[in-house]
This record gives sequence, structure tokens and C-alpha cells, in this order.
Amino acid sequence: MPRSVFDFEKPLDHAVWTCRLEHDLVAHLAHHGEAGQRRNLARNQHLDPDLAALLAQDPDESVRFEVSTRPDLTEEQRAAIDIAFHPGTHYATLGWVAVLHGDPDAMRRLAASRHPLVRRSVAQARRLPPDVVERLARDEDRVVQLFFAESCDDAPADTLLRVWQWWTGSPSTSDRPRGHPDFPRRDLLRYADDPNPRMRQLALDDPESTAGLVERFSRDSDADVRHRAGTDPRLTPASAVRLLDAPYAHVRYAAADHPGLPARVLTRLLRDTDMAETAAGHPALPVAVMEEMLRHIQSSPGASSSQ
Repeated sequence: MPRSVFDFEKPLDHAVWTCRLEHDLVAHLAHHGEAGQRRNLARNQHLDPDLAALLAQDPDESVRFEVSTRPDLTEEQRAAIDIAFHPGTHYATLGWVAVLHGDPDAMRRLAASRHPLVRRSVAQARRLPPDVVERLARDEDRVVQLFFAESCDDAPADTLLRVWQWWTGSPSTSDRPRGHPDFPRRDLLRYADDPNPRMRQLALDDPESTAGLVERFSRDSDADVRHRAGTDPRLTPASAVRLLDAPYAHVRYAAADHPGLPARVLTRLLRDTDMAETAAGHPALPVAVMEEMLRHIQSSPGASSSQ
């Protein structure tokens, strides 16, 4: 695209990002374009190296950041760009790194990058060479370790355990790191008295844990530990009934699913606005109560004749 077409067709922000622009147009935008145009220009994969280098010195940090994520840079060039990386900010995975996930040599090179976003994108590979696994397992960026624990089947047990201490799970990978195949399954009783409640919960996953520990955890000072006890079938029905009065909803719902809840308690929960739906689906609900619920539904004003 020549400058004459660009000037005639303005605004063409998308073209700045995607089109093959003539050299003088790129130079003009790099020197005189608005910050948004320069950011889009920095994403353009058709840039000549000299113009990419020019944008790498842009006074706007966000423009320099876009340049720093380009796939055509060497890691030395990437490291030389002055950027401010904010660890708590959400950054999209670099698609060009994801395409290279199956290339061991590329993963080795990129895992050593000084750019955290490049390493975060490497960490989302499903399988990685052993030396890359070792490097990412000790990465200084916690998000690299998080993505590694969530995505990589080769993540080691100590990394998974370390991430578990502070990460509660995301919608896309709610079972990880705890659901990872290499997450520790034994020798977890040692955490029964750990000051971190996240670690205390794990004690009940140990095959040698006891019903007594379940009962103890049902009275723990931390609500999440009590919730974990509430999901354990070894919890006594009496303790499950007690947890129905807990101040936290997730603890109450866990208790409402307990298989040993007495029928009289389930019947009472049907009258509780918050608990009625959970109680209605409980397998221990008496047949007579289910039939009465069905008759009530069929006789309601909104029921169709087919019901």
C-alpha cells in the first residue's frame, strides 16, 4: 500500500497492522503517526528490520512493548528494548510461540528469553523437553509457573505443589494443578497442621487419612478447609447437619450434598429458598416427597396439560 492510497482512504488502522506498506509510508507513520497507529505498525509482520528497530526506540512504552513481542527478533534484540513489564497485567498468549510448541529447539531458545511474555507462552505447551521443564520449574515469574502447572503434562510435582499453595484455579483449568497426573498423592498427612489452609486441605487426599481427621477439619478455623471436609463422604451425618448452618454458602452447599443427610433434614431444606434446588436433587430424598413435589409441579398454574 503506497502512502497516496493510505492518505486517501483514512482511517485505515487495521491496514497499518495487516497490510504490506511501502517503506516511505511506514517511515512517515513511525515518525508522525498517533500512538495507536504506531502500536499497530509495531505488530505488522511485513516491516523492514530498520523500521522495526526505529519503533523499538519509540518514546511510547506501549509501542516498544509491541515491538518486543515480534517473532522476527533475536532474543538479544528483544532484551535490548526498554519495556516496563507489569506482572499482574493480563497479556494474551503470543500466537507465534504457540505455533512452535512442537519444536524442541525453538522451545529451548524461547524458554531462555528475558521477556516474561515469551516464557509464559512457552509454558503453555503441553509437552516440553526435560531441560526446558527444569528451567521453567524455577522461573522467577509466578505466572510462568502457573501456566506451566496448568498446561504442561511434564510439570514436576514440586512445582505443582508450590503453585497449589497460592492458586485456586481458573475456569479453563479448574482441576489444575491438583488434578495434574503428577500432583502428589501420598505423604500428604504431614500437612495436616500446616499454617497454610491450602496445604491443610491436601491431608484429606492422602490414602492414609482418617475419618477422625475429616471430623477435625469440619471444625477448622478456615472456611475452605471446612468445605473440603464437607465434601468428604467420611464426614458423619451429624457434622454435615451442623455445617448446614455455616456462615459461608460454599460450605453449606457442600454439606447439603452429603449422602448421609437424614430425610427430615432434606425435607426441611426444601423449604429453604437457597437450598431447595440442591435438596430436590439429593438421592436420599424420600420417594413420597418426590411424588408430592411432582404433584405440586403438575398442579401449578404454569403447568402444561402434557405434564
